[in-house]
Amino acid sequence: MTEITDELYCIGCGAKLQTTDPELAGYIPASSLKKQLADHNEVFYCQRCFRLRHYNEITDIAIDDHEFTDLLNSLSAQKALIVNVVDLFDFDGSVIPGLHRFVGDNPVVLVGNKADLLPKSVHRPKILNWLQQQAAQQGLHPVATLLTSAKKLYQVDELLATIEKKRQGRDVYVVGTTNVGKSTLINAIIKQTAGQNDVITTSRFPGTTLDQIQIPLSNDHYLIDTPGIINGTQMAHYLSPKELRFVSPQNELRPRVFQLTPPQTLFLGGLVRIDFLAGKRSSLIVYVENNLLVHRTKTATADDFYQRQRGKLLVPPTDADHLPEFKAHEFTTKTAQDLVIAGLGWVRLPAESQFRVFVPAGVNYSLRTPIV
Repeated sequence: MTEITDELYCIGCGAKLQTTDPELAGYIPASSLKKQLADHNEVFYCQRCFRLRHYNEITDIAIDDHEFTDLLNSLSAQKALIVNVVDLFDFDGSVIPGLHRFVGDNPVVLVGNKADLLPKSVHRPKILNWLQQQAAQQGLHPVATLLTSAKKLYQVDELLATIEKKRQGRDVYVVGTTNVGKSTLINAIIKQTAGQNDVITTSRFPGTTLDQIQIPLSNDHYLIDTPGIINGTQMAHYLSPKELRFVSPQNELRPRVFQLTPPQTLFLGGLVRIDFLAGKRSSLIVYVENNLLVHRTKTATADDFYQRQRGKLLVPPTDADHLPEFKAHEFTTKTAQDLVIAGLGWVRLPAESQFRVFVPAGVNYSLRTPIV
């Protein structure tokens, strides 16, 4: 049986500390723990969080997916304010299906995070209105909706004021799917209120938070950072840690415009292929991580090009064999639409055109009214 230390938890990921099994959450070498206790440390980081914070190395930890479902099921039994964080860069991939059923009668504040990634040409009121419409389609009727950037501290003060107004003396649960920036947002809140930097472990890697992390509020209540709910339809879940830097934006997206005359093809790295099959010569505007290569070629030679260049010019993946087999989807646009690839970004498509898109099996795509 794994030895668990009494009442000691990793401040970075929330896991209970243990000293015997490096493969399980919360592992810390016994010698390191002994030294920190001798030094009267009050803040502890497990080995996984230490390596992630200092060396940007991620260690896979076995976590039971049922734990995340159990967490959602428990929300309705709490008397709390629910802060649901979604990723503005990837709303479809970061929404929690059926959240309105899990929260019961608890009020919800909806937070669209990573506003700093959107081009400055995007009007914030339009995005806010769009976010409210998307929430309504999911059956969610938040008591407040805000746009934030945890990284840039944009509207963090406004969020704090909203939480304090809406919580009415209750605990606050912060929920969301993996990689929406929940922990970064809570770090921003801690920085604004206590002046401490980067207390909770954050990274581009999905599933950094492994257990609940409690931050004291007034009146013996807490703000609770919960583990990210795993959404297996996102592209990030099929990539290695080294490949994630190609798909996880860190800075404002730079739109890239490509003039295509059908039949022509766009490759988004080696992850997505978009065939422009029929329609007038048009512009396709790509919104993905700025370092991801977007390559245009003839559709007639696209198969051969992909076979020769995957893992070379077309990266990621650096090793195409670990991706699920591509699945093709065909559709025709009546009006201009955004083609959204969960966890990767979107492409503005022209009206009255026929397309075929190839994505790894299991990765979601959707069409929406353009937000830019």
